[in-house]
Amino acid sequence: MTDAQPQQLAATCAQALLSRDRASRKLGIQLLEVGPGSARLSMMVTVDHLQGYGTCHGGLIFTLADAAFAVACNTYDEATVASGCSIDFLNPAHVGDDLVAQAVEQSRRGRTGLYDVRIENQRGELIALFRGKAYKVHGPVLAQEKLDD
Repeated sequence: MTDAQPQQLAATCAQALLSRDRASRKLGIQLLEVGPGSARLSMMVTVDHLQGYGTCHGGLIFTLADAAFAVACNTYDEATVASGCSIDFLNPAHVGDDLVAQAVEQSRRGRTGLYDVRIENQRGELIALFRGKAYKVHGPVLAQEKLDD
């Protein structure tokens, strides 16, 4: 296997997964970069993302982090879901902030994995830290695409 093959597989899996992710599309979440066990996604904070105190709703920051986590742990064409997640909100995000979630694999063994996601704004300010535990279920990520070929 060449170095390009794992990278291409990661990109193909990311595109397939995100093409089926209606929630992420609705929120404007975009894929910036992907590699085996890693992903960078972004989301621009709009007025529709605000909660009652005028800052970005924590649930939407969590959703961005969760989407990056999902892409990162599904880059091997092995269907993987979250078995647990936690987030620490460190700074507020405001309208116009371009949030970037960087997910990095910390451990992957057997059917489980551990991923950390760092969410920063366009100024590099740390907004939140997310940790996700992944569990590999049966089947490939690209199952539907393989059926369509």
